[in-house]
Amino acid sequence: MESRVVRFEDKLRQSGLDGFLVTGQNNIYYLTGFWGTESTVFITRNRRIFMTDARYTLIAKEVVEGFDIIETRTALAEITNIIKADKLTRVGFDSQVSYAFYGELTSLAPDTTWLPQTDFVEGLRVIKDDTEIATIRQACQISDKAFIDVLEFIKPGQTTEMQVANFLDFRMREYGASGVSFETIAASGYRSAMPHGVAGHKVIQSGESLTLDFGCYYKHYVSDMTRTIHIGYVTDQEREIYDIVLRANQTLIDQAKAGMTHKEFDAIPRQMIEDAGYGPFFTHGIGHGIGLDIHENPFFRGSDDKLAAGMVVTDEPGIYLPDQYGLRIEDDLVITETGCDVLTQAPKELIVIK
Repeated sequence: MESRVVRFEDKLRQSGLDGFLVTGQNNIYYLTGFWGTESTVFITRNRRIFMTDARYTLIAKEVVEGFDIIETRTALAEITNIIKADKLTRVGFDSQVSYAFYGELTSLAPDTTWLPQTDFVEGLRVIKDDTEIATIRQACQISDKAFIDVLEFIKPGQTTEMQVANFLDFRMREYGASGVSFETIAASGYRSAMPHGVAGHKVIQSGESLTLDFGCYYKHYVSDMTRTIHIGYVTDQEREIYDIVLRANQTLIDQAKAGMTHKEFDAIPRQMIEDAGYGPFFTHGIGHGIGLDIHENPFFRGSDDKLAAGMVVTDEPGIYLPDQYGLRIEDDLVITETGCDVLTQAPKELIVIK
């Protein structure tokens, strides 16, 4: 954690701020290793303060290193005292602060200029260290195993989407996940044409496709994967579209590396799908960053920002034919200087469940 805090302090010095108030739970965990519902971090040019109430003091003393730990139920009062004692005039705060909380800040310290900061800590979180990557890899391995198991669970004409989603959710917990990283998508038949069609009570029938988009939390870090399978049989068109999406997914894996722009990252699979005649049916971005949040920077919106080694991103091309069916294949990738490392290893060949 120390190296993360040092990077934060370097950024603080460069920003011209005297101090920074961190309230977002994920950001606090990133800097301190503490996870709890009551915590506040205040870092200045000369101090590192961690505040929590009596419920968490012992836990904080075990996991938080390099900070002065203050037990309090009035964190803002403590911060105000520090601001006055150290004559701090320009203090930043993260984007999780509510308007009501901001009102308290300005009321308690009216002479301080409070400056909202977007992505101050999140910008540091974009590049994952070895510990973070290893944890995300474990989360992906849990999802991989759950996918293999669900293939045996699905019975055409009997199993509902909701039953499949519940199976995946609980199986990931059985393998060590603390929970799901987002609401599991299990969309079959015409519903698979909805990129984010959540599970319903529809029975999965022979002759349909089934898109499964799911992930888990493991030690607070996420996995995020999608596989599309077919039930009973597959048509020639379905086989053709599956091959297009799979090649788009794999081609991006083959070419992704540090230094590639966001625009280039998105364009590689998109161009393949457009060349195959299905461009209008790939209706979303190619992916996003993952980490402590299921959606975090980078987002691929056609910018000239560049990928960097240590980023963990998704690769999720798809084709969706309205009122017919759709499919998506999604992997989690660690960007390296020379390529990428695929964290999700569940099979991607066309699977047909009889």
